[in-house]
Amino acid sequence: MTRGAYEFTEAFRIAFSQIKANALRSVLTALGVVIGIVAVTLMGTAINGIDVGFKNSLAMLGEDVLYVQRWPWRRVDDWWNYLNRPAILSQDVERLNRIIESTPNSLLEVAVPVAGRGSSVKAGDVKLGGVVIFGTTANYSRIVTTDVVEGRLFSDFESNAGRQVCVLGSAVAENLFPGRSALDQAIEIRGQRFVVLGVLAKQGEFLGLFSFDNQVIVPLNAIRKFWGSRIDLQIRVKVKDKTRMVPAEEELVGAMRRVRSQLPAERDNFSINQQQAFKEQLDPIKTGIAVAGLFITGLSLFVGAIGIMNITFVSVKERTKEIGTRKALGARRRTILLQFLIEAVSICLIGGAVGLAVTFVTCLGIREVLPALPVEFSSSLMVVSMVVSIVTGIVSGFLPALGASRLDPVDALRYD
Repeated sequence: MTRGAYEFTEAFRIAFSQIKANALRSVLTALGVVIGIVAVTLMGTAINGIDVGFKNSLAMLGEDVLYVQRWPWRRVDDWWNYLNRPAILSQDVERLNRIIESTPNSLLEVAVPVAGRGSSVKAGDVKLGGVVIFGTTANYSRIVTTDVVEGRLFSDFESNAGRQVCVLGSAVAENLFPGRSALDQAIEIRGQRFVVLGVLAKQGEFLGLFSFDNQVIVPLNAIRKFWGSRIDLQIRVKVKDKTRMVPAEEELVGAMRRVRSQLPAERDNFSINQQQAFKEQLDPIKTGIAVAGLFITGLSLFVGAIGIMNITFVSVKERTKEIGTRKALGARRRTILLQFLIEAVSICLIGGAVGLAVTFVTCLGIREVLPALPVEFSSSLMVVSMVVSIVTGIVSGFLPALGASRLDPVDALRYD
């Protein structure tokens, strides 16, 4: 073993023997680091969880789908300009599809009309409220992002004829037909009888706001019987290549202006929405969490570092004669410096490990109590926490360790 390796090993042995000899003091000293590490890991866990939940939710919307609507997915101050926009009608969708088909090398694949409203559904004596009824066409199968686990979606013939058939979200199927298949069963929507053709796979919630499983999909021509023929639609447009969403959106804007017969000087009387709008709204929330977390983390680690520095100074004072003896026997400055630095870093690492354990248990508890709340504990957080602990130990222990290494052996041996 080389001299440097021996000094390093011996420094660790002495450091841990001192921590063990002053166990209560070491634990109390590490509390500030524990709180700081819990803060930084919980902050990171929250941000990671938001990212994962957000990505999963966006996947449900469709990464390659653009939404044409009257209103944008963002806050607007000039809402009166949007209020007076003309409704989006079925004729618009038909014209848009003709433009897409006739455009060479179009980035757009198909436009699908969708109308959604809340309603209650009934099956026998069971009534379920707060269900979203989506009216659409058979082309919906080309943009839907989930599988049909039972049965099928309705066909072109059933869609055009306005047949009273439907496809249920998993939660609706489970609540209306518990313990049995929903296929070929009948449900009532606003007094109209619909036959179940299929059941969608479980999808989950969108950002905790609403559930994609609490929906019923029916032919658009069928719901016109009780919603009227001029219902306001949204148009979902599938893009052929999701890596080219920006040029696809530009092409869609031009196509929609042709559909609406708008002059060059006129403002768009429609909005093109996509996932990016939600991301822009989520980023300030993530930034706010990060800033608050960093402030709490910084404050906790600052208090912890002061505590460690103070205890290290006390330790140096208590062991002044020991330091003098070791230096008189030939110990070098770097050996003394390394010994006290390792002691400070070790206390911080213990605090970091305890903080990680607390965070991990907290995350498990959150998942059990609030399964809908996204929490994501990652290995990168462990690495960051350990690095933060080491840096805190080095910063807080350096000055006392430097002072110890500079002690004059004669003065140290006389210290009482």
